[in-house]
Amino acid sequence: MTTIEGSVALVTGGQRGLGRAFVHELLRRGASKVYATARRTVESDDPRVEPLTLEITDPDSVAAVAARAGDVGIVVNNAGALYPGSLLKGDMADVIATFETNVFGALRVARAFAPILAANGGGALVDIHSVLSWGAGTGAYGASKAALWSLTNSLRLELSGQNTQVVGVHLGFADTDMVKAVNAEKISPERVAQAVMDGLEKDETEVLVDEVSRRMKAALAGPVEGLTVPLGR
Repeated sequence: MTTIEGSVALVTGGQRGLGRAFVHELLRRGASKVYATARRTVESDDPRVEPLTLEITDPDSVAAVAARAGDVGIVVNNAGALYPGSLLKGDMADVIATFETNVFGALRVARAFAPILAANGGGALVDIHSVLSWGAGTGAYGASKAALWSLTNSLRLELSGQNTQVVGVHLGFADTDMVKAVNAEKISPERVAQAVMDGLEKDETEVLVDEVSRRMKAALAGPVEGLTVPLGR
């Protein structure tokens, strides 16, 4: 079980949207320091927050952050990219960029911090998936989140020997700038952060934040035709 109070955490994409909510919730629960990464950082008024520049598609950038943040016990793999478009007709460069960020970028972070977590007692790795990990019709984004879900499940096995808790998080649409153009019901980033940190402290391996995620997880046992997420309302 991971204890947040007194811990040191790192949140990728931690200076806006969902990542910022994770940073605030970690601090609210007593984290002593949170590294908040971004491509372009801004200073924080809270001395417990240390901004770090990170581009998760750049191996050198990931390595530099890991070298700086050797005291981390909780890693929240939150940074992601959303490029709309069809798998068949969309720009192939956007499809590649989506996987480069959402899959390989997250894996780079996990690989860089796994030995750090081990050295600090095991700690926790939290990967932010999506209800679209299981839902068809959302192009490269959904496909990349499905790949991340599989990756997380394998990492859980690989990291079990060093006592690292690996948490996979599924949610519908959070009310952030990334999905402001999506016409769907949205939940507050604060609610998501609270659910994730509750799961972390309860030693859970999977957090289904909302009802749409719970319905979609249950639908995996049915025909594939049922695995479509309705976007419009």
